[in-house]
Order: sequence, then structure tokens, then C-alpha cells
Amino acid sequence: MTFKTFSLFTIIITLFFSSCREQPADKNKENHNNNVELDTSATQNAKVKEETKEDKEEEFVLTEDNAIEFFYEYNKTLTENTVKLTTRFGDIEIELYDNVPYHKANFIYLTKKGYFDNTYFHRVVKNFIIQGGNADNLETAKKRSEIGRYLLPPDTRKGHKHHRGTISMPSSEIDNPHMLASPYEFFIVVTKPGSYHLDGGYTPFGRVIKGMDVVDEINSQPVDDGDWPSQNIKIEKAEIIK
Repeated sequence: MTFKTFSLFTIIITLFFSSCREQPADKNKENHNNNVELDTSATQNAKVKEETKEDKEEEFVLTEDNAIEFFYEYNKTLTENTVKLTTRFGDIEIELYDNVPYHKANFIYLTKKGYFDNTYFHRVVKNFIIQGGNADNLETAKKRSEIGRYLLPPDTRKGHKHHRGTISMPSSEIDNPHMLASPYEFFIVVTKPGSYHLDGGYTPFGRVIKGMDVVDEINSQPVDDGDWPSQNIKIEKAEIIK
């Protein structure tokens, strides 16, 4: 074997073993890439689980079985007791009574949920009441469906009467011998000095502290035969102010 041939043979052998030594590095690199893919997959799974948990929390719906317990606990967390209703006639500010806990908690809960926004004062009885919280649109029906179907027990023995400016809750009209309250609606007494024949049958849970002139203006609007205002009177927004 000549020196030239031997040198060529040595180079080939050297290249062969160099190639063998580089392979583990490539394999490690491949494993590293796989680990990155696995880590990404794990992150995505954790994200999906978290989103599913949030969805379940958002899907909470009030029912006849859980409403009383829910509002009992919810009332303990409340520090607010004043709600402002905005209409095209002006604002109405309502102070809620602390000793009527279920009705107070219900009204604040619905306000924070945005339920009353874009509902109407849908019933106006001259020199008697204005009634709000309903609307003949899909938005309101959808909100009710998402919040839940439930009624509230009357709470009429707390010493509150239906004076002028009192906010009270009407009873449900469907199969309701115990005068359970319809939680989505309310009425404000306009009568001077009050409508005391309602005492004992309905639950006063607050009073107007500002904006009775707005209540009177709404009560003076023309209505049709069913006491529905000839022009819709929208509650543009309901918000907690303190």
C-alpha cells in the first residue's frame, strides 16, 4: 500500500467515525423538539380545562331550589344599597331596605347582571303606580333564561308601608296562591299619600330618594287600554351608585 493510498484510507475512516459521533447530538435535538411539543400540548390542555371551569361558573342558573339560599349568602357580601335608573325623563335614585334581604339582594344582583338595562316601564296606572322590569323583546327573554326561573317569598312584616315613592315587588300571576313575588319586575307608588291597601299583599323593599318628579312625569304619559304607555318608556341603564 502506497503512502497516498494509506492517507486516503485514513481520511475515510476518520470521516466515518466523526459521522457516528455526531448522531447522538442530532437524536438529542430531536428529543428536545419532541419535549417542546409535549409541553405545548400540556399547556393547551391546562388552558382548555381552565376555560371549561370558567364556563361552568358562568352557567350558574337560579332556580326555585337554590334561589333563597343563594340570595341569603349573597346579601352578606353587599355593602351597597342605592340604585340609579336612567330614563329619557331623567334619573330615579332608589334606596333599598336592609331588613328585606332577599328582595334587596335580588334587585342588586339583577342590576349588576345588567338585567334592567333596556327594559321598560311597561305599565302605567294613573295616580297609582308605574311598573318596570319587563319588555316585549328577545333580549329581555334571553336575559331571564340565562339568569333563571324562580320566585321570592313575600316579606311583608318588616314595618314598611306603601307610601308614595315606595318601590315594591308584584306577585307572579301564574299559579301563585301564596303571593310569591315575580323577581324581575317592580313598581313605584305614585299615590299621595300612599296606596296602603297594598300592605300585607306585596313586599316594599325600598324607596325613591331622588327623582319623584321623574316618576310623576312617567305616570303622566298617555297609555293604551292595557296601561302600556303609547310610547315605550325605556330604562336605559340601571346601576349601583353606593
